[in-house]
Parts: sequence; structure tokens; C-alpha cells
Amino acid sequence: MINLLKNKGYILSHPRHQVFQSISGKSQLLFALVFTTRYLDLFTSFISLYNTSMKLIYIACSYATVYLIYMKFKATYDGNHDTFRVEFLIVPVGGLSFLVNHDFSPLEILWTFSIYLESVAILPQLFMISKTGEAETITTHYLFFLGLYRALYLVNWIWRYYFEGFFDLIAVVAGVVQTVLYCDFFYLYVTKGKQFTNFQLQVVECSSKQVHKDLLHQHYEHINSVCKLVLKYP
Repeated sequence: MINLLKNKGYILSHPRHQVFQSISGKSQLLFALVFTTRYLDLFTSFISLYNTSMKLIYIACSYATVYLIYMKFKATYDGNHDTFRVEFLIVPVGGLSFLVNHDFSPLEILWTFSIYLESVAILPQLFMISKTGEAETITTHYLFFLGLYRALYLVNWIWRYYFEGFFDLIAVVAGVVQTVLYCDFFYLYVTKGKQFTNFQLQVVECSSKQVHKDLLHQHYEHINSVCKLVLKYP
């Protein structure tokens, strides 16, 4: 529910002329791909009406957001700063999902792909903010709740482990990686976010290529950590 509310809240709280001014369309495309590949079991199994409804809502909202960014409110989208090379995420994540998964079947590989991809889908957004050096206050709130949504997954996994004996190493490690990517942002949000009208990021002066290189280096370090941890368990 947090994931749905933060999207709706962001759009409703913005004037029409600047709705998606500091939002990365590429991150939103990645999230749409995440939910599409994760919920393909809609065609093969039925758990409950609530479960099916929520999956459909997630997919619909993801593509609706993409439509609003690239079509209806295209004039407010800052594509000049949204330049992260998403193929540098999709290709290695796709390869990893073939190598490290629970079962070598199409649906399982695609589900694993969605888990890995979600852990790094925020990188284009963080890269976009690092290039501009600032973000509107409402954008920082949006990112905070996006990170909170994922952090609560960690709480859910701990709960399920202690009370149900359930433990999914792939999902847990990917969730930890995603939470780690938010750590610097969370720190700035708590210490600086309430002091300015616009949230000023303390970005070290460097070229956009260097920022891109550093983010990708961090990404591959996280991928290596996932491989090392997951491959320890049969």
C-alpha cells in the first residue's frame, strides 16, 4: 500500500506544470518491468481475489505512471538529466537470474530477474539527482517512502522467519542491497531534508561520467556479494 500511496501522493501534490520535473522516467520503466515479470503467475495460478487484485493494480499503476511521464506530462519531464544507461543494469541482472535462481524454469527465472532488478531500479533516479545536485522537497518525500516500502519488506521477512520458518535468501539479499543503496539518501533526508525548501544534495564536484562510473561500480560490487552469498546455499 505504501508503494501505491507514494505514487498517487506525488502526482496529486504537484502543480501540472512541474509534475515530473525531478522524477526519473527510466526508474519508473524499470519498476514497470519488475512488476510485469514478477506477476506472470497471474496466468498460471490463483491465490485469492485480494492477491490477484493487488498484482493487477501494481502493474496498472506502474504503466500509468510511465504513460504520464512520457506522454501526458512529457513537457514536465527532465529527460536531459535522466541519462543513466539502463542496459548496464538489465543485462547483468538478466545474466545473474539465469545463474542464481531457485528453479531453472521460465517463470522462476523471470521472478528472480524481477527481484534482482528491483534492488537496483532506483539507480537511475539517484543518478539523476546526483547530476542536478538537488531535488524538490516532495521528490525527497517520494523517495523516502519508496525506500521505506522496501525496508518494511525486511521486517516482513524477519517476521516470517521467526513465526513461519520461511527464508528466501535471494529475496533477502536483494532487499538488503536495495536498502543499502538508500542509506546515504536516508541520512541526508533526516539531517538536511527539513531545513530547505529544495533538498540540496551534498554531491562532490565531478563529471557526470564519473558519477555514472561510481554508481555502476557499486552495483557490480552488490551483484558480486549476492552471488557469493547465494551460491553458498544449494
